[in-house]
Amino acid sequence: MATKANSVPIPTLISVDPFVPADQQKGLHNRWHPDIPPVVTVKPGEAFKIECVDWTGAQIGNNDTSDDVKNVDLTKVHNLSGPVAVEGAEPGDALVVDILDVVPFEKMPWGYTGIFELTNGGGLFAKEFNSKACKAIWDFEGIYATSRHIPGIRFAGVSHPGLIGTAPSASLLATWNAREGALIADPAHAEAVPPVAFAPNAVGAYVGQDEASVDGETRERIAREGARTIPGREHGGNCDIKNLSRGSRCYFPVFVPGANLSVGDLHFSQGDGELSFCGAIEMIRYSLLLGTTQAGIITFKTSIIKGGVEKFALKQPIFLPSPIDPLYSQKVIFEGISVDYHGDGKQYNMDATVAYKQAALNAIAYLMKLGYTREQAYLLLSAAPIEAHVGALVDSPNACVTLAIPTGIFEHDILPKPEGLTKQNFGQCAIRSDGVV
Repeated sequence: MATKANSVPIPTLISVDPFVPADQQKGLHNRWHPDIPPVVTVKPGEAFKIECVDWTGAQIGNNDTSDDVKNVDLTKVHNLSGPVAVEGAEPGDALVVDILDVVPFEKMPWGYTGIFELTNGGGLFAKEFNSKACKAIWDFEGIYATSRHIPGIRFAGVSHPGLIGTAPSASLLATWNAREGALIADPAHAEAVPPVAFAPNAVGAYVGQDEASVDGETRERIAREGARTIPGREHGGNCDIKNLSRGSRCYFPVFVPGANLSVGDLHFSQGDGELSFCGAIEMIRYSLLLGTTQAGIITFKTSIIKGGVEKFALKQPIFLPSPIDPLYSQKVIFEGISVDYHGDGKQYNMDATVAYKQAALNAIAYLMKLGYTREQAYLLLSAAPIEAHVGALVDSPNACVTLAIPTGIFEHDILPKPEGLTKQNFGQCAIRSDGVV
């Protein structure tokens, strides 16, 4: 017989409101720093839920213009829930995290994908497209997403955290700031737009704990020294790996006592590369279990692997992807090589980023033949479960990268035919109120 005693729910340890600005809520922070204290402590083996706001902290709305994307304050991102300390975790250990589930709030069954301004965020094609703000709102229907801004598309999401990681030590933080500072200071990057890196910036820095936990002097030091959350680093961070969906297992290096795990930037779906900067379908809730080396979901035990950094040569996290993936067997695959044939024709030497960009531009050109605008195609490749693979990195001078689009996400036929492609009118995504794209 089922009873309350044998049906204990998984507790929610950090609660947030997706409709309230992040800097008005507790249990959140938007910088990496070892002096940010944990907001909660758990024992290995405990299952628990964490709620997250979207990465911008409720700056983007469900509407039909992209003015909010154009004017977004990027000094305030990403808004992470945590830190969560794990009893017994010490520097040099490996923290094992099993992801049990990732779901949106019931009261907010939608998300968004955005193209950001060239001078405010950018994206993979910021310069090539002289990017202007655009967005698509996606409605969630169970495991599927559809958008009024990109008609004719319906796909199953691979929900995952875009950003998850442990806190850095003071020495690791100093290393980050030194090496990224040197990159910024390099005269070769003086005119870079978007910037090549984001230095610590006290403007917009936020630590949600009250004064009893973080005094004014410590808060100022965190704001002054704290690493921005934009890139991924040795601790994990903003790596945007779409296959870290429910059922995944993560092994993180521990740099501070308790590990101090934080998570945010939740995605309903994303393509490999998240090419438009806010390329995934951003959404809002997360549930995880600190894991063990034992297989299983929900019913496992947890352990901290003592000395795991040395045992596994854990310079960066190791991930075991989820066994759950949408079954899209047929794909149209586009190839790219390290020649800028969509631009000035320059030959690059084994540059996989150039090759990826050419594959993506080939796909965008193809989708435009079907009737999608360049902006819609850019957003679609960012949000849908496309797959990118490195084909070859040995055949000088051309690296080869492929980008695969599942045909099953379209409501119409997109396969090449002798008579050519059928072009339809799919309108346009949400653009700025001044009409500039």
